[in-house]
Amino acid sequence: MLPPLALTLAAICLAASGADAWKTPRTPDGQPDFQGVWSTATLTPLERPPELAGKPFLTELEASDFERRTLQEVNSDRRDGDTQTDLRRNYNEFWRDRATQVVASRRTSIIVDPADGKIPPFTPEAIRRRAARAGAVGPEDARYGPAGLPAPRPGSERLPSGPEDLALRIRCISRDLPMIPTPNNNFLQIVQSAGFVAILQEMMHEVRLIPLDGPPHADPRVRGYMGDSRGHWEGDTLVIDTTNFNGNNNFYGADENMHLVERLTRTDANTIRYQFTLDDPTAFTKPWSGELSMRKSQDRVVEYACHEGNYSMSTILAGARAAEK
Repeated sequence: MLPPLALTLAAICLAASGADAWKTPRTPDGQPDFQGVWSTATLTPLERPPELAGKPFLTELEASDFERRTLQEVNSDRRDGDTQTDLRRNYNEFWRDRATQVVASRRTSIIVDPADGKIPPFTPEAIRRRAARAGAVGPEDARYGPAGLPAPRPGSERLPSGPEDLALRIRCISRDLPMIPTPNNNFLQIVQSAGFVAILQEMMHEVRLIPLDGPPHADPRVRGYMGDSRGHWEGDTLVIDTTNFNGNNNFYGADENMHLVERLTRTDANTIRYQFTLDDPTAFTKPWSGELSMRKSQDRVVEYACHEGNYSMSTILAGARAAEK
């Protein structure tokens, strides 16, 4: 029988050999292989909740309690609360894709910079621009936008005059960037070939075709909801640089000047570390950054038939006309 010290050393050696056993897989042309289906789902919120102010990380026990309470609070099958609360539970839990845990680090927000875990304030220009259209896009905008304007009083919101006044997600047009989880459809599929990486996001079935080490960004006059992306490798990290956004309902109040840098790194067989930095000097008072883990999935990315029989569009506008009468 080995003495205790020998057993301890043997255990350390086995653990080290196991940690060293996994190596980044490669595509035939030598790129780190990110191909497959990945999920961004997590219970960790984008911004740090007010009750956790000044607390960047949870203990293991606190994380367990946070997960339990969060799943209970967001349960769409609950039937307590007033009418507006019930209307916001517009999908049963069967259709959700929430995950059941916070991020592995137990950080209290996806945002890592600023240190308070909050989206920086809007610039005065952005506040004026948003004030001019406040209430025009309904509750969906409030759900996905940062604090910066006072919440309108119930009944004071400007009613949508047409589809263009509604958020892109309601109109089934775009999910926006960066790749932040929502309550459902948090899968994406990565496909690689020589000189290109393609990322298919399940929600809105948008495909980002990203040239590697290719030409510079497109002419600034060429703009889109998902912008114009260019990629390159820094060691085993895929760096994606995206500009040329059209500024229409962009991520959390960003406008056409948004500059997004994303970094994807495989850390083990089942995990990609996803980091992003968003810089938009005309929308936010300073840049801000976030980080989460993408988890490998055996599920398939399926058709996201958002606009087949999108009765909500005609119903929302019919309700607005009825309210006007």
